[in-house]
Amino acid sequence: MPDQLIWAMEVTLNGLMTGVMYALVALGFVLIFKASGIFNYAQGVMALFAAMTLVGIQEGRIPFAHLINEIFGTEIHHFGWHVPALLAILLTVVVMIGFAWAVQRFIFKHLVGQEPIILFMATIGLAYFLEGVSDLMWGSEIRTLDVGLPQGINGWIDNTTFDVFGYGFFIDNLDISASIVAAILVAGLILYSQYTKNGRAMRAVADDHQAALSVGISLNYVWVLVWSLAGIVALVAGIMWGSKSGVQFSLSLIALKALPVLMLGGFTSIPGAIVGGLIIGVGEALFEFAIGPMIGGATENWFAYVLALVFLVFRPQGLFGEKIIERV
Repeated sequence: MPDQLIWAMEVTLNGLMTGVMYALVALGFVLIFKASGIFNYAQGVMALFAAMTLVGIQEGRIPFAHLINEIFGTEIHHFGWHVPALLAILLTVVVMIGFAWAVQRFIFKHLVGQEPIILFMATIGLAYFLEGVSDLMWGSEIRTLDVGLPQGINGWIDNTTFDVFGYGFFIDNLDISASIVAAILVAGLILYSQYTKNGRAMRAVADDHQAALSVGISLNYVWVLVWSLAGIVALVAGIMWGSKSGVQFSLSLIALKALPVLMLGGFTSIPGAIVGGLIIGVGEALFEFAIGPMIGGATENWFAYVLALVFLVFRPQGLFGEKIIERV
């Protein structure tokens, strides 16, 4: 088998793994947009905040230690204990649920009935506010996130592909873990939305707010639920990306790569977020492999957006999105 074809196969597999990581971020956008019509610009910052909170809890850091020390002239930074990874994750889930309640209670409860652009601007303000709170609460240093996920090259894949092709594929164990977690997460969200009372309430609110209200569904409860689920998805994305590249403020920028994923898969489709992520991941990897050397490389920075632009021209609702028809 030609070497170029073997290398392309490896690039494709790594592209699929990267696409799953993109899809994890896009899922949070889909959940909120599908249930409330709000495009949540803050989703990437939520992933950053969740990851920083998880590291802070694990390391036993005192929240707002820098501010406390400045005010009281103290030098305290840690409680003196370390929290096991599983317990730290559960505590972070509680924090994200509390965050969801606060967002609904203090922001969106007062914006019911406003134009979509106003809600979108509110999420922009929320993003910058949350980024500032994260810095103040946990500091701005780059931190290592370790929750026990396997990392490094997968030896079994490396040995098997070497035996078959004479060339070992480098596939990261962390990417494999992310793929498994994403599959479980998507399956769970689909089952939850289809077969539970709360899931049906979410779909009812997504279809028609007024009709949902008329049958006794609480919009406040559903939106807190949706933001909580989006927060948990942000935590999962933050764990995967933080484990891969460290917990730092550039983590919030992963939301920008989720935008092309949403444009391809559709803003209202959970499976579409996964398919869109896989298309973007594989597409940019193969394009860089085949075309990048001819034009100077670095095509990963713009390929996804060009592909998304093509979709916006020919199929603006995406592959799985609902076509919206407005009658006047």
